[in-house]
Amino acid sequence: MNGLLRGLNGPRGMVAASRQSTPDQQKEAPRYSPASIVLVLQSRFLTLGFVGGVAELANAETWNQNHPRRAEVNARLANQNHRVNDELREGEMTRGQARTLHAQDRFIRREERFMARQNRGHITRAEQRSLNQQENAVSRKIGR
Repeated sequence: MNGLLRGLNGPRGMVAASRQSTPDQQKEAPRYSPASIVLVLQSRFLTLGFVGGVAELANAETWNQNHPRRAEVNARLANQNHRVNDELREGEMTRGQARTLHAQDRFIRREERFMARQNRGHITRAEQRSLNQQENAVSRKIGR
């Protein structure tokens, strides 16, 4: 707090006024214009607001992670991941095909998380429908 308000109590500041010293030992504190003080205060409050907002977004993603629509989409993604691994293990698909399908699933999962961040931790029915259509397309490629 002292660093934030430095220079507000005149040229000698709070520290110089509190201890007794000779005039040649005292260094005059720099003067700050009211506009520069306002800018410093605003930037500090904006920084605090940004940090708080990031924490709220991170909290929103975990807070509603088990929302029914999100749970359904994520369960389908996990199931498709297991299906791809099974097909790869059984030799029914190449490593390149499995890598491509996993990449498509990761893209869908990132999209689901982005949508959830936009809506305070849940996804809308329209977003769920869109994600399900994307998952259906990937699912059709697994069994070929």
